[in-house]
Amino acid sequence: QVQLVESGGGLVQAGNSLRLSCATSGLTRSAYSMGWFRQAPGKEREFVAAIDWRGSSTSYADSVKGRFIISRDNAKNTVYLQMNSLKPEDTAVYYCAGRFGFTVSGREKDYNYWGQGTQVTVSS
Repeated sequence: QVQLVESGGGLVQAGNSLRLSCATSGLTRSAYSMGWFRQAPGKEREFVAAIDWRGSSTSYADSVKGRFIISRDNAKNTVYLQMNSLKPEDTAVYYCAGRFGFTVSGREKDYNYWGQGTQVTVSS
């Protein structure tokens, strides 16, 4: 049984930082890439960042490029999203997602597994 559990969300002032974590279990195949998506109130879920199975290739949405960093620790089965210089428009529920494959993807339909989400609220 595959499980993805996000943590690290919360309320933060604009300009500050947060680090989200996604602990995975049950992903028994060695090659799986991971992604972070977010959904703001009244909006569709959107891609934020992705990382390949080795952690050697990453991809970011233009809106977070230069501010967010995705990383992974395969020994700990955990993926991270370091969010710096947060803005009120970053407020959303952030979801971790996993897919079997070697490459990064920004498309929701490519992902097989999803976490329950963690709320990030950025105040101005």
